[in-house]
Amino acid sequence: MFLFSALRFGLILAIAALAACDQSAAGRADLVVLNGAEPETLDPHLMTGQLEQRLAYALYEGLVFNDEAGEIQPGVAESWDMSPDGLTYTFHLRRNATWSNGDPVTASDFVASWKRCLEPATAAEYAGQLHYIKNAKPFNEGTLKNFSPVGIRAEDDHTLVVELENPTPFFIGLCATTPLLPVHATTIAAKDGLWMRPGKMVTNGAYELAAWRLNDRIRLRKNPRYWAKDGVKMETIDVLPINRPNTALNFYGSGQADVIIDKFLTPVGLLAELKKRTDFHSGPFLGVLFLRFNVTRKPFNDSRVRLAFAYAIDRKEICEKILKAGEIPAFSMTPPGTGGYAPPRGVVFDEDRAQLLLAAAGYPGGKGFPPVSYLYNEGDLSAAVAVELQAMFKRVLNVQVNLRPMENKVYQVTMSQLDYDLCRSSWIGDYNDPNTFLDLFLTGAGNNRTGWSNPAYDKLIGDAAAELDLEKRHAIFRRAEQLLISEGAPVAPIHFYVGVQMYDAGRLGGLQANLLDEHPFKSMYWKKR
Repeated sequence: MFLFSALRFGLILAIAALAACDQSAAGRADLVVLNGAEPETLDPHLMTGQLEQRLAYALYEGLVFNDEAGEIQPGVAESWDMSPDGLTYTFHLRRNATWSNGDPVTASDFVASWKRCLEPATAAEYAGQLHYIKNAKPFNEGTLKNFSPVGIRAEDDHTLVVELENPTPFFIGLCATTPLLPVHATTIAAKDGLWMRPGKMVTNGAYELAAWRLNDRIRLRKNPRYWAKDGVKMETIDVLPINRPNTALNFYGSGQADVIIDKFLTPVGLLAELKKRTDFHSGPFLGVLFLRFNVTRKPFNDSRVRLAFAYAIDRKEICEKILKAGEIPAFSMTPPGTGGYAPPRGVVFDEDRAQLLLAAAGYPGGKGFPPVSYLYNEGDLSAAVAVELQAMFKRVLNVQVNLRPMENKVYQVTMSQLDYDLCRSSWIGDYNDPNTFLDLFLTGAGNNRTGWSNPAYDKLIGDAAAELDLEKRHAIFRRAEQLLISEGAPVAPIHFYVGVQMYDAGRLGGLQANLLDEHPFKSMYWKKR
């Protein structure tokens, strides 16, 4: 995994450097968006971060997509049918859907793309999104060598048939996520390492890649072959890789950018004043900030230590003292109300219990506790929370936690390699169902990133997938989540997110708060300039 990640990282830097000479990003774009850090990749099957996903949804279109309200809309599939038993979906593809090079988008493109995502050699951390498909999991894990038994087939150019292992109520929502986006297999098969370069990249979304200048901008240009091009109003969009809130606010305030699209780009110290402005927009969405513990390393291989750290966190203080945008303390991994689900209440702030647990693990009063570090991605807000957590662990447990900030791309690779003690993490729901938060921690799941494995937990998540009765299904999820947050504790939830954007709603339309925090670029338009 280390070799693959290192190669991938080097490849992205090379692509960006090659793109730096491209002159098609000259002049101001029709829309300038502040999106966060430099993207790790534009390969939809390899990305895991929200900032990369926003770019993927502009460049590629799946069978369906989420609109500006977070609602599913037909994409490449203009319609679909489901069998009475809920196990088979038949998608009917648009005949006018084409790739940016003029090739038609066919059902075979989806078969080839989903196969690529599932192939063990691809090492897609998000491939588990496809495991609901018949025989997809054993193929992804390498125990099934032949792809033909996997439940994905093209009946003809415009008919895609998908067979599932169990009825999956959220499957259509999954079809909008990045692992299920199509890629142009012929271009990638050339294996020249340049398929993500401007002029080489073939896409089927509302935009195509015009330029990628490392640490400067990514320019998107309206795709003239997109099937719904008349509904796309912005001819060009610049996405700037700025991850410093003060810098972002200066760009926005001076008119060099039109929209700040991420809460982490709003200066913490100015939130009280910014909230009073008419161009400040916020709303809750399905997202949680949490800590991961590396259970393969001492001392966090002991659940008592993990729980001690979880009980030492004053979540209310973090929300009120640091975040200040209306965030809610998290006592579960799943935001309340996700798909009508009521999660169990897990660990709360309890100094006495935290100290007793640490003592029971062999570290009374923190005595003898080894040096550990807290990994987090750079950014003012992440740093502020890190400092506060460090102080809490020292005050409550009398242990020293060293801070280990990293640039976002390196942070992602480091976390994936389990090269950390405890680390900052977040998860944004891909669809409105508790499964999107709870299946992360299945044994061997690409996004587990803790080393935690629990057969009882795995079985419960599997049982929930096979349960058709909603009330019974939610009861199974509650048992699993209790095991996750209050017993095994490979994670410690901290707070649920509030989405924040800065833009002038009198001038810019096509944005609104929604539960998935989806803000597709193709929906944005100028009301007046």
